[in-house]
Amino acid sequence: MTNFPGIRQRSGYLFLAVAVGHIVLISAQVNTRSGVPVLQTVVFGALAEVQRATSGAVRVARGGWDGYVHLSRVQADNERLQQEVADLRVQLQLARAEAGRTAEMRTLLDLRGRLTVPTRAAEIIGSSATTDFKTLTIDRGTDDGVRTDMAVVSPAGAVGRIVMPTRRAAKVQLLIDRSAAVAVVLERSRAQGVAFGNGDAALRLEYLPSSADVAEGDTLTTSGIDGIYPPGFLVGRVDRIERAGGVVKSISVAPSVTFANLEAVLVVLAQPSPAVQEASR
Repeated sequence: MTNFPGIRQRSGYLFLAVAVGHIVLISAQVNTRSGVPVLQTVVFGALAEVQRATSGAVRVARGGWDGYVHLSRVQADNERLQQEVADLRVQLQLARAEAGRTAEMRTLLDLRGRLTVPTRAAEIIGSSATTDFKTLTIDRGTDDGVRTDMAVVSPAGAVGRIVMPTRRAAKVQLLIDRSAAVAVVLERSRAQGVAFGNGDAALRLEYLPSSADVAEGDTLTTSGIDGIYPPGFLVGRVDRIERAGGVVKSISVAPSVTFANLEAVLVVLAQPSPAVQEASR
């Protein structure tokens, strides 16, 4: 049987193609008012719209890429500037630390110049601050003339004594150590006593004469009679006095040296008296 619907459909397509062809031929022959063929105008308009859309897409893509590149550069610049700021801050801190260290060393050298006893400058290279022991480690030892029981001082006052020297280093017992003691004199009344370490931030003053004139704020200096510390070095100030019935029960002394802030000290290169050497054995 003949497929009439299929023939009709193909005939329709053929008719449509013929009609479009006629329209194209007519458009190619018909001109606009400006003398340009209608077909050329239509084709140009269609191509122009395609070009417009393509150009817009390209502009959007290019703008996005340029924005991405710009933001990437800005981010990179920000990271670089942040790094430079961080570096400058570190350099500033180092410069401040160096300036503080220079000032401390200048003060230490000035003290060394005023002393009449030989000394050796030393730097702090370690510390031990436990309940039982308050010590520092310095970078000078027996090769530098450092010996046991030599006094260690700073511009702020007496620091402690050498208790364990090695060839290139030495351990310093601080005045605040539980087993530390230093003979002192009250500057105002000239009363003499002994300041002992408590294992904390304070000292306690004992062995004052019962008639001694002592008051809060009095300054204590080394008396020199212990044979370790030269006389005249600051030890601290009387911080608190406890009395009971007019009798002094205890005297607390605030040290003149801030031990936690020490960076450099002087070792007094003078041997202690024979009596002290014998007692230390």
